[in-house]
Amino acid sequence: EHFGTAVFSRAVSFREYSTNKWRCKMRKALCVGIDSYEHVNDLHGCVNDANSVKSALERNGDGTLNFDVKIMCATSEKSYITRNNLRDAVEKLFENESEIAVFYYSGHGAIDSLGGYLCTSEITRPDEGLSLNDVMGFASKSKARNKVIILDSCFSGEIANSVEMPNYSVLQDGTTLLAACGKSEYATEEDGHGVYTSLLVEALYGGAMNLLGEVSPGSIYSYIDRSLGAWEQRPVFKANINSFVSLRKNAPPISILELHRITEIFKSKYDEYQLDPTYEPDKHEADIKEVNKEHEEIFSILQKYVKLNLVVPVGEDHMYYAAIHYKSCKLTAQGQHYWDLAKRGTI
Repeated sequence: EHFGTAVFSRAVSFREYSTNKWRCKMRKALCVGIDSYEHVNDLHGCVNDANSVKSALERNGDGTLNFDVKIMCATSEKSYITRNNLRDAVEKLFENESEIAVFYYSGHGAIDSLGGYLCTSEITRPDEGLSLNDVMGFASKSKARNKVIILDSCFSGEIANSVEMPNYSVLQDGTTLLAACGKSEYATEEDGHGVYTSLLVEALYGGAMNLLGEVSPGSIYSYIDRSLGAWEQRPVFKANINSFVSLRKNAPPISILELHRITEIFKSKYDEYQLDPTYEPDKHEADIKEVNKEHEEIFSILQKYVKLNLVVPVGEDHMYYAAIHYKSCKLTAQGQHYWDLAKRGTI
């Protein structure tokens, strides 16, 4: 039996407000942070983590409502969270229909021969905590279309592992699991926050967003995985899904209208777009001084594409010289991907 230390204004119309509030009720989240324990060592960053995740999930980047978040924090003896408290809250999270239900936990994690546990404030031994099997049981019976479970605790990678078949995961359709570490690893913390949750929050605030500003569980895992070295705790990702759901919408790095122009500027995704000095507003090195505002507008969009790794100049290191020297530019592999999406009308 082991105990581990956790890592961890804009004006809107009444109709728009009502729509956002209704959508928020279809997106539920439970954030739990337990710092205070009766019989085992207290922790110091879990409540901070739960509050950080709550803030990230509650509203989108433009301030609109995103998730209806319930938070449970154990900061002292007066606010202990017991196994029954946590079990009831998790059951309630998953019991009703919703677009998505997210469960986030930061606290002690434990493991024994029968599986993993989320350690609540009163425990004296691991199996007195909430079993990860129970958590998965509630999620498997849930009416929510998407179930996302995020655990920042030691041994959290044990979730959904089959006792009968240890090398297999058991996941119902629509379920995604994100865990801070493997089933035999410890989750770590730095500066009053879990290392895993700090990266999770960075990802939610835009570190893992796509060009539409959306952050999915898959992109979060990729962001965290790239951020942690081979000798550090290894995050775990398990999913049985048909498509990724967005957990947060941030301000996109480019407007959707400008992104859609990619199919107008490049007639096919393999074309090169010919440039000349009329595209560059600064013509001090050019052999002509002709001004063409339409070309300059297109060039401005192309430069945004370059910053987003959608376009690269051909035969030059910079777009400025590609224009001055009558060269061209072309789509990168990522640019070709977004060209396809725009052409099919899926963005």
